Amino acid sequence: MPIKIPDDLPARLALEKEGVIVMGETDAIRQDIRPLRIGLLNLMPNKISTETQLARLLGATPLQIELHLVRITDHVPRHTSADHMEAFYRPWSDVSAERFDGFIITGAPVERMPFEEVRYWPELCSILDWTRTHVHRCLTICWGAQAALYYFHGVPKQELPAKATGVFRHRVLTPSPYLRGFSDVFDVPVSRWTEVCPDTLDATSAVQVLASSEQTGPCVVDDPTHRALHVFNHFEYDSTTLADEYHRDGGTYLPQHYFPDDNPHLPPENRWRSHAHMLFGNWINEIYQSTPFDIADIGSRETPRR
Repeated sequence: MPIKIPDDLPARLALEKEGVIVMGETDAIRQDIRPLRIGLLNLMPNKISTETQLARLLGATPLQIELHLVRITDHVPRHTSADHMEAFYRPWSDVSAERFDGFIITGAPVERMPFEEVRYWPELCSILDWTRTHVHRCLTICWGAQAALYYFHGVPKQELPAKATGVFRHRVLTPSPYLRGFSDVFDVPVSRWTEVCPDTLDATSAVQVLASSEQTGPCVVDDPTHRALHVFNHFEYDSTTLADEYHRDGGTYLPQHYFPDDNPHLPPENRWRSHAHMLFGNWINEIYQSTPFDIADIGSRETPRR
């Protein structure tokens, strides 16, 4: 089934070229089914690239997805045009009375700052609280995952001695419906300056680490009390995203295990695409199997799943 996105969203053309089935708003209303409502709070600087990456994965599932783009209410992005934000994004204050089957919170380029010093931290805390009563399942990514674990469970983050960047081998630690079909070991792009404190995370009985790397630590964490999945790394990255970051940073931090022979002049090979599709497909399937038929029942009337 297709993903439903605004007719003029720039991601539409890129997805159609890749063979992803995209449904226009006028066509979607003809289908007599309830699409899954997925909200995306996009905190990444390059919003158009992130929209495309996540819409690609959501649109590959066999269900109709209705994607809603959300922004922090009073935050003005510096790297995305005001026209784009006005045309395609709604402030969270405008959607806070609505309910969603799924809600995604991305990373943000503020990970080296204390959480409380991030200008929009108070609103993000409100959003995290709101996901407990208005969202069936939440997916947080990179800094968004660190922020959620800090807010919900008091798990702090710590700065790494050097930027963790590259494609690292991970291992499945615990069988989970979210990792259905995964190989025992798999590769995932990593790009961050911080990590959650491993000892504090291990001592938090309310969450469970599903997959981890010997080099970069936990990757996927299940948080059933909050119906949330926290992912510290970037399954959604394009083949060239780490290369783009490397060149943007002036060639300072060479991504490990990424360029052939560690030669940044050679095109990288994507070794994580299939597992990215599995993770997002499994997440959507878990939503579909358990979300209430009546969207008004989402959130506050549900019980956490163990």
